[in-house]
Amino acid sequence: MCGSALVLLMVGTRGEHFASVDALPNASWAVFFLAGALQRPRWMLPLLFGVASALDLIGLVSGSISDWCLSPAYWALALAYAALWLGGRVYALQLHRDVWRDAARLLCAVLLSGSLAYLLSKGGFYFLSGRYPQATLGGFVARVPDYYPHALGTLAGYVGVAFALLAVLRGIATRHPIGARA
Repeated sequence: MCGSALVLLMVGTRGEHFASVDALPNASWAVFFLAGALQRPRWMLPLLFGVASALDLIGLVSGSISDWCLSPAYWALALAYAALWLGGRVYALQLHRDVWRDAARLLCAVLLSGSLAYLLSKGGFYFLSGRYPQATLGGFVARVPDYYPHALGTLAGYVGVAFALLAVLRGIATRHPIGARA
């Protein structure tokens, strides 16, 4: 059920295609982190990358997105998504203790994996796409304040909402077990 919800979240927020909701920011980064944190099967990582790639191709073929981001650097996204998935996985297996103190651990996992994903995806695009022929480290660093806060804020926002919803649902399930009479 959770895997289907993550796929639907990505479909609804990624790019401009037949099913996107324009008012919502792209949830792809959060989807990969949450898949690592909440889903056991490792095959979710390549499945989600396939869904993301298919959505991008649908947008390109339909003309709703340009080919600006589709470059040789596109594969840096696979590494960025893997970093997010692994960050979620490490949180789930090593850091999560099911107590409120976990909020700080969750935030650390989101910040670290989100920062690595930013370096891989945005750095990969800047240096490998060919869109910036005079790419320099200084040029990349100068762009960080324009894009990094939004990328990390969107990731943290979606992950925070997802974990808050999980806490509420677990609280409801604990108080009212399915099949129990009131």
